[in-house]
Amino acid sequence: MGEGSITKFFQKRSLLRFVQKYQPLGSGEPEEEPQEECELKIIQQEKEVAVLPPKDACKCHKEDLARALNVDLQTGLSEISVLQRRSKHGWNEFSVENTEPIWKKYLDQNKVFIYRGKEYERREDFEARLLTQFPNAEKMKTTSPPGDDIKTSSGQCILGLYTQYNQYSQCIQQLRSRIYGFMANLLHFWPDRYSVLHCKAQIGFTLKISQAGVRTNCEFKNPLILLLLASALVSVITKEYEDAASITMAVLIVVTVAFIQEYRSEKSLEELNKLVPPECNCLREGKLQHLLARELVPGDIIYLSVGDRVPADLRLIEVTDLLVDESSFTGEAEPCNKTEGVLLEAGDITTLSNVVFMGTLVRYGKGKGVVIGTGENSQFGEVFKMMQAEETPKTPLQKSMDRLGKQLTLFSFGIIGLIMLIGWLQGKRLLSMFTIGVSLAVAAIPEGLPIVVTVTLVLGVLRMAKRKVIVKKLPIVETLGCCNVICSDKTGTLTANEMTVTRLLSSDGCQAEVSGVGYNGEGNVYLLPSKEILKEFSNVSIGKLVEAGCVVNNAVIRKNSVIGQPTEGALIALAMKVRPSEFKISLQFKSINQAINKSWICEPGRTQSTVNPCDMGNTSSFWQCPPLQCSFCFTWLQMELADIKDIYVRKKEIPFSSEQKWMAVKCTLKNQDQEDIYFMKGAFEEVIQHCTLYNSGGISLSLTPQQKALYQQEEKKMGSSGLRGPELGKLTFLGLVGIIDPPRAGVKEAVQILFESGVSVKMITGDALETAVAIGQNIGLCNGKLKAMSGEELDQLAEAELSSTVQNVSIFFRTSPKHKLKIIKALQRAGAVVSMTGDGVNDAVALKSADIGIAMGRAGTDVSKEAANMILVDDDFSKVMNAIEEGKGIFYNIKNFVRFQLSTSISALSLITLSTVLNLPNPLNAMQILWINIIMDGPPAQSLGVEPVDRDTIKQPPRCITDTILSKSLILKIFMSAIIIISGTLFVFWKENPKGGITPRTTTMTFTCFVFFDLFNALTCRSQTKLIFEIGFFRNRMFLYSVLGSFLGQLAVIYIPPLQKIFQTENLGVLDLLFLTSLASSVFVVSELLKLCEKRCCPPKHTKGRHN
Repeated sequence: MGEGSITKFFQKRSLLRFVQKYQPLGSGEPEEEPQEECELKIIQQEKEVAVLPPKDACKCHKEDLARALNVDLQTGLSEISVLQRRSKHGWNEFSVENTEPIWKKYLDQNKVFIYRGKEYERREDFEARLLTQFPNAEKMKTTSPPGDDIKTSSGQCILGLYTQYNQYSQCIQQLRSRIYGFMANLLHFWPDRYSVLHCKAQIGFTLKISQAGVRTNCEFKNPLILLLLASALVSVITKEYEDAASITMAVLIVVTVAFIQEYRSEKSLEELNKLVPPECNCLREGKLQHLLARELVPGDIIYLSVGDRVPADLRLIEVTDLLVDESSFTGEAEPCNKTEGVLLEAGDITTLSNVVFMGTLVRYGKGKGVVIGTGENSQFGEVFKMMQAEETPKTPLQKSMDRLGKQLTLFSFGIIGLIMLIGWLQGKRLLSMFTIGVSLAVAAIPEGLPIVVTVTLVLGVLRMAKRKVIVKKLPIVETLGCCNVICSDKTGTLTANEMTVTRLLSSDGCQAEVSGVGYNGEGNVYLLPSKEILKEFSNVSIGKLVEAGCVVNNAVIRKNSVIGQPTEGALIALAMKVRPSEFKISLQFKSINQAINKSWICEPGRTQSTVNPCDMGNTSSFWQCPPLQCSFCFTWLQMELADIKDIYVRKKEIPFSSEQKWMAVKCTLKNQDQEDIYFMKGAFEEVIQHCTLYNSGGISLSLTPQQKALYQQEEKKMGSSGLRGPELGKLTFLGLVGIIDPPRAGVKEAVQILFESGVSVKMITGDALETAVAIGQNIGLCNGKLKAMSGEELDQLAEAELSSTVQNVSIFFRTSPKHKLKIIKALQRAGAVVSMTGDGVNDAVALKSADIGIAMGRAGTDVSKEAANMILVDDDFSKVMNAIEEGKGIFYNIKNFVRFQLSTSISALSLITLSTVLNLPNPLNAMQILWINIIMDGPPAQSLGVEPVDRDTIKQPPRCITDTILSKSLILKIFMSAIIIISGTLFVFWKENPKGGITPRTTTMTFTCFVFFDLFNALTCRSQTKLIFEIGFFRNRMFLYSVLGSFLGQLAVIYIPPLQKIFQTENLGVLDLLFLTSLASSVFVVSELLKLCEKRCCPPKHTKGRHN
């Protein structure tokens, strides 16, 4: 048999395993040729079925939709169609790399196989599943099978692959592809389960080691780390083992912390899978089946009902009063009305009324739709792919540390070159001079710097955690100090995401303001202009308005949260404010009598009854009455506090729809034989058409055109204030209700402080222009000026034009996740350090691509939290100010440390260099240099990194991203301090150096002088701009303890005999110590005087943010 015949034979057998689902391999004969041709044709048609983009699907009629997806809308797909489509489109889930430990892989895989054993009992079924799960499985089926010893061959194969592809950063994708191909080949022969588990565990271990190697390798490419490693190597060569050990330990600490931070897997991608519901109702082969949502393919027919999470992108074909909460996708709280009709024009993707998206929630009604996109081909899949493509940008601190490492490297090579040049001119051996130069360069490198940076960042994270701000990545803390633009999502971030009634206008002109936010019923209704609190229904017109809002309503409030539409929940909350006692009692007791029995204790002989405050709450003061009046009060309570809805019996409901834009109910009064009453609410232009009368103090009067025009004018005012107006009526127009998603508490003040500190705040929302502008004005975002831009306008701008335009825009409206990403990229290209705040899945990509991603802790989705670098636990936007303040303070602390350590190391380096070059005796011995090195890198230096953040830090303008740690002013201060230290130490050395040679007193005085200079230098390095008396002498106690400990340690070295032998010192007199103290304090005095001069001559400039 020829090679071509064998290939055709195996292809034919592979095809039959799909068709004959429950027929074991080899148990039947092939069908006749015509049947096979028919099957091949069907399979070819299935493979040609593609996903439909939402903007194309919304324009399709049902017949066109069925033709495009090759599906019968009455019976659904067949099993063979499902298998073929799954082989092309994959599973309806998001593939995330698994980095679980080996022991967990064994447990999880064992559980999966036992569970799947019932579903895939036959080899053919599992092969069909396998071909869709592993991309290289079909290709690898034609390769040679492993040997008889499955366990041995699997181990050898994994070992060979790992050895062959050991170049970490270049081969991970190849390695994974080859391993998956091998797995497909292995499982094709269905070995015992232990072998499969063993092999999968080996694969997980191999991939994990490979990925770990990539991450660790990237960390070791840090220039400063490489410089320290080179220094450690040189120390070993020159037999300076103590220096080598300390440098290596520093490197290990820094790399370990960085590895732990970076090794945390990308949970945000995994969290997207949680938005895919575990199960759904699907029509297949004419039967309604309850399936796992991950098994859906394009063309499946899905049934939706209240409470369902949409399992995939669907084109609706049947709808009954369907309302879908798309806040996880668009960020907007108000549920969207869905229809089944064909759209002639496809606008923004968030406005497609006949398409529902994966992860959104059905709030009301029911529907039926066809799957048009699954997994990574859905709209959430677009978010997933963008998140995979986005790389977290390097923080400014990381860039500054890289630059510092390069600068120190150049400085070290310069020292080595200078020493070798001087030695060569003096006729000395170049090798010996090279050794001296390298040793001095190693001594000059601040090996404590990475540790101080890490410790400073960790302490900053802990301080922020106390303020209820969780930081997930250490360098992000410092990046906040550079932030000059904050792009914020509106809903749930700047606003409370709780629809609230703020204004009332009755049909007879009575106006009222409403206080309180949310659904807890706290707040009052104030009649205007008197500001009188509306008690119960003291105003008839307002009372009728509130009553109608409760009757034509399907929402329920439980535990301060709304079940139903947020707009209807706002109307219920309004009634709770007008009649608080009714709703509080109805929520706590089954009946009014039960409330009375539990709330009242009438004691004989007392002038007043007592009240149980736990039951009645703040209504207790209303019932402070003599016992004789109790029965009257109880009767009034029972009559007045009956539920409003119970007064009416609902006979019929006409639900809200996007076409009619109103909702109505038909009711009658309970226990009264009266005619039917209709209550209606909806869009003003629709409601007013059904009204011929208007209410005036309880009396119905004829509605004139002038009255209609007045109401229309008031309705426009509410719209421009960001208020949504469901007008209430029952043929007699009752009035207007203004509803808004109010700003969060403290947001307006935070925006103002950020503006004054040079940080610009931009709002990005999916809302309409009027609502977005109204919110922006309420929080002080526009600052008297206004420039807004829509998502469509963004799409029309070129990249260069976009970068210049977005800087002057305060509000972006009608935006999608792609627009948010565009805005952030444009701002970053313009040189801005961008922070993005958000709470929805639609914000996840922007959160990841921004320099600082900030998610909300309470309202935020799991996806947004995992994509962000920082989480505000209590959703308080004002905490961003604290975070920025902390970031600025951390950078200043790092600069303080660098100044101290470099000035000290340059001083020590210069002393040794001068003595070497000028052939002078060495003023310090080896042990004394080691002691100075301990002080230089020890507690006094480390304590500078934990200096508390100054209160005036927030007033400082954001640091420029291009600024380096070693700025020109800092370099001047470093050299100024070094010159003073060198001059003072050489003066003491010259003064104490007798003609006969160096004595222990000479080295002791020189040694002690240098240490005292170090301590005073550390004291002035606590701040670059403020005097020691301004920042507080005792504020940093850790610093005081460390300086005191170093001072006592120096005294011990001088006066304790055993230490005197080790350090070659001798006792000094009191006058000697006073002399050295006064001399060493000169570095402190000069630095403080320089700060004073800078403050008077060069006052700090504050740059305000731009709000155009």
